[in-house]
Amino acid sequence: MNLSKSHVILKKGRERSLLNRHPWIFSGAIQTLPQFEDGQLLPVMSSSGEMLCTAYVNRASSITARVVAWVDEDAHTALRKNFEAAWALRRALVDFQRTNAYRLINAEGDGIPGLIVDVYAGVAVMQIGTLGAERLRDFFIEQIREKIQPLAILERSLLPSRAEEGLSDCEKVHFGSVPAEIEILENGVRCIVSFEHAQKTGFFLDQREMRALVETLARGRNVLNCFSFSGAFSVFAARGGARATMSVDVSKGAIELAQRNLALNHFTREQHRCVAADVFEFLRTQGGGYDLIILDPPAFAKKKAHIAQAAKGYNDINRVAMEKISPGGIIVTCSCSHFVDEDLFRKIIFSAARDAGRKVRIVHKHRQAFDHPVSVFHPEGEYLKGLVLAVD
Repeated sequence: MNLSKSHVILKKGRERSLLNRHPWIFSGAIQTLPQFEDGQLLPVMSSSGEMLCTAYVNRASSITARVVAWVDEDAHTALRKNFEAAWALRRALVDFQRTNAYRLINAEGDGIPGLIVDVYAGVAVMQIGTLGAERLRDFFIEQIREKIQPLAILERSLLPSRAEEGLSDCEKVHFGSVPAEIEILENGVRCIVSFEHAQKTGFFLDQREMRALVETLARGRNVLNCFSFSGAFSVFAARGGARATMSVDVSKGAIELAQRNLALNHFTREQHRCVAADVFEFLRTQGGGYDLIILDPPAFAKKKAHIAQAAKGYNDINRVAMEKISPGGIIVTCSCSHFVDEDLFRKIIFSAARDAGRKVRIVHKHRQAFDHPVSVFHPEGEYLKGLVLAVD
């Protein structure tokens, strides 16, 4: 069979994952590549000549190709449809009267690999993680403007993964005027997002449902919010009737922002305190007397090689929290490390409970925000794990 020189050709039998709609093609699955520029959109065919998909391709990445359209659909047409479907899903799931900060595009979860778009009170913040998505930047900006008519579009592509794609960091305003900070609304709670000193796109939108859950658990409890960042968990705990909250983060800037967010929602510093300190050290030396502890650390494993070290860190922080928490207390523990899967995280919690010598029961699993969908064909997109633990 005469296969086109403009196609990516897979090795024999390596089309199975694509037939199952998995959107990644690894280098080892590819038989031949045409002449092309890295990041270019190319059709992909099986060794027998079956048209499978269109993907953007980058020889520098171990994930050599990422699918943007299936079979012979035009790539830009497919992306437009996926943008529209993503926006329709948010309109159906987000209560815009009480929440004006949400994720519009969640990469492969919305069929748009390499792109994250979060919206904060009308300011769209985009994060591009791949060369192929970078080459589509202008198209993405056009789609964002068409779908939601944002006040501004800010790019904050500050990802370690960009280096593997041959990309440097990019932070740039593409449209409109972006303030240094903006006030958002989440389930009726007011929060300040600082774009100058933000992590990721500005706010951890993926924990929205868990913050709502913490609000229902906090009444009458003394709450310790570890790795508190801007203090959102503390604000929701305070609104839920917590007796007191303590927010702890190593960053002084984050602690100042947490104090401002608590004040913005009319909670006093006397009852709801914030401390800049190393969380591990704080828990070991001062972490007693709490009956609701929130552990939402940054990713401990940013590479596969870091898994063992990350497991040790998660074990340590959970063990100490279990040792310190009052009998009958609750621990909300989370991991956003992609390489620490749910099964490993459960094993880490088991080990921590055994080492702490406490009776620990799982009473709830994490509730990922509804606007962070995960494709059933791409389980790798599920990175956030969380457990609610009752500790006797």
